[in-house]
Amino acid sequence: MAVIDLRTVKTLLRSSAGLLALVAYGVSVAAVLPEDRADVMYHSYDGGGVKIDGPAVLVRKSVTDDVSVSAQYYVDQISGASIDVQVLASEYAEERTQYDIGADYLLNKTIINVGYSNSTENDYEADTYSLGISQDFFGDLSTLSLSFAYGSDVVKKTGDPTFKEEIERQGYQFSWTQVVTKNLLMNFIYHVVTDEGYLNNPYRSFRYLNDADDPSGGYSWLTEIYPETRTSHAYAVRGKYFMPYRAAFSFEYRRFNDTWGINAYNMDLGYVHPFNEQWILDVHYRYYSQGDADFYSDLFPRADFQNYMGRDKELSAFTTNTFGVKVSYEIDTGWSNDWLEKASVTLAWDIISLDYENFLDAREEGVPAGSESAYSFDADVIRFFISAWF
Repeated sequence: MAVIDLRTVKTLLRSSAGLLALVAYGVSVAAVLPEDRADVMYHSYDGGGVKIDGPAVLVRKSVTDDVSVSAQYYVDQISGASIDVQVLASEYAEERTQYDIGADYLLNKTIINVGYSNSTENDYEADTYSLGISQDFFGDLSTLSLSFAYGSDVVKKTGDPTFKEEIERQGYQFSWTQVVTKNLLMNFIYHVVTDEGYLNNPYRSFRYLNDADDPSGGYSWLTEIYPETRTSHAYAVRGKYFMPYRAAFSFEYRRFNDTWGINAYNMDLGYVHPFNEQWILDVHYRYYSQGDADFYSDLFPRADFQNYMGRDKELSAFTTNTFGVKVSYEIDTGWSNDWLEKASVTLAWDIISLDYENFLDAREEGVPAGSESAYSFDADVIRFFISAWF
């Protein structure tokens, strides 16, 4: 269970093997099965002292006129040491593998999908089961989607064979997609997740000031203590506006809050522009802002200051700015009557700037505890993938 920086990175790296977004070839919300296609991707993240890279493969195939199946294999090779590890431990290297299988069933204007995912590390294993249903209404101009996911995780600790904790997760999502005009598509989403069990990282610690009569005048460390339950709510509004020349603008506004006291929001803007019949340029910007959890502090006054105590920087107050560009080249094979219809090659690069407000750089020496500089760093996320339609 490595200390990885930011859920944003996970979203970027694990977005269904980098499938191409809807571009200027038109849009349909009518109930249809996913296209038969295969994607092979290499992904890389480098920032904050941590490097993550590896391959991913995703295949989708219709087995009948109304059933489609999919399978995905994903690998993270993780190395280096984030700031948390640099303060208390040494560099590490580990591997995470993920397997996903799914199926979609088309029944008139309804699509039912089921899925299973398994993610395994040397000290963490997660199994997730999902079920979803979507239904078209009003002449296929509206789509209602409902989904449920159940997860069961097992947390272990390297060097301690007796350590074993469990987490149970449940997620519910409501989504309404609406064709507003011939050019404007809107999507409204509500998502709630409940977590119960061991929700903190067994390797992470909080720091607290030593007693006033301690001649060192410094601080000490203890393992974090988290609540055993958490419920989060997210609301999002998304839109895509299609231009006459096959370009498209996209936007998103999303709010998040949970029972730990975290409140956050993000705003996303994107623009897709085709060049000729084969090139597609996609640029986007994302701003994310988060407040800290009720039980977070960079430096607590004493070891037993409150019931729950955490110093995970992902629970602190921070902002991120992400700039991204993606270039795709579509290859017309001319084999439309054979097994391969077309293919594309895509390169995507995101630059993420992270600025923490109240998480301080404890690596600094010669300054009083609690007066260190606020921590910040930049990260690069690169994805290169090849897609084929058959």
